[in-house]
Amino acid sequence: MKNHTAERILSEEEAAELDADCILILGCGVREDGSPSLMLRDRLETGMALYEVGAAEKLLMSGDHGRKEYDEVNTMKDFAMERGIPSADIFMDHAGFSTYDSMYRARDVFCAKKVIIVTQTYHLPRALYVAEKLGLEAYGVAALDVNYHGQAYRELREMLARAKDFCSAWLQPAPKYLGETIPVSGNGDLTND
Repeated sequence: MKNHTAERILSEEEAAELDADCILILGCGVREDGSPSLMLRDRLETGMALYEVGAAEKLLMSGDHGRKEYDEVNTMKDFAMERGIPSADIFMDHAGFSTYDSMYRARDVFCAKKVIIVTQTYHLPRALYVAEKLGLEAYGVAALDVNYHGQAYRELREMLARAKDFCSAWLQPAPKYLGETIPVSGNGDLTND
């Protein structure tokens, strides 16, 4: 996966020239107080920087909102709005429970064709691989990488997830939730709860 996707991992400057349908920011941990974890904050900062330079006109926040008490996507949207990004330009994928689900739903629910994926370096090859196998024209920009607490566990988990998503990308099962289409070319407020 790493070798196969390496040429599609770009700098922010390179990605600024893409004119993608959306910048797809993959969710991760939210603190108990509802604020983004450091890792998620770094993803958001990178995605918002891409938005500001015109890499895409829309942000797609994809994460876990499967329980009322845990909500990655509203945390992500609130963070972006607090920094001046209009609500209408921010879409929330409430059922982005896995990298595979996020890519599948970006294509089938949000009707994206060309995306810029934002996550950390260790995660980008898998996300790009799945996106390509699902027919998306996908490029990646790595969020700031620091020595996050628990990174050794994430690296081990990522090896297992690569094997799982290799199979998923080949078999292409539908995610648990799909729903009606909400084209990312429209108004992100349609995804508000």
